[in-house]
Amino acid sequence: MKKILYTDFVGTDSIIEKMLEKKEIRKAITRNNLYRFWGKAAGAKFAQKSRPYSMVGDGVMVIACENGIVAQELMLKKTQLLVKLKPYFESLKLNVKDLRFDPKKWSNEI
Repeated sequence: MKKILYTDFVGTDSIIEKMLEKKEIRKAITRNNLYRFWGKAAGAKFAQKSRPYSMVGDGVMVIACENGIVAQELMLKKTQLLVKLKPYFESLKLNVKDLRFDPKKWSNEI
């Protein structure tokens, strides 16, 4: 019987390194981290009724909201939210200057 040698293994570190070279993977990781940070900054009440949706030009982050009431309440807290989120944005290397709350972007599916 022929002995099989398993010496051509690829290390997980090189696999992860190659994955992180892909723009889509980096974007997905950033978005996932942003979702977690959003919950901490917005609080439990709003974390279930809103979530980061997208980034648009000039550093504006769009937040999807469950309804117009949630959007209005968050709009009133916008300055406080930006202050709370600033360290998170800096750690993710995101240049966010403003938040826009949009109930039309809401979907129950993540």
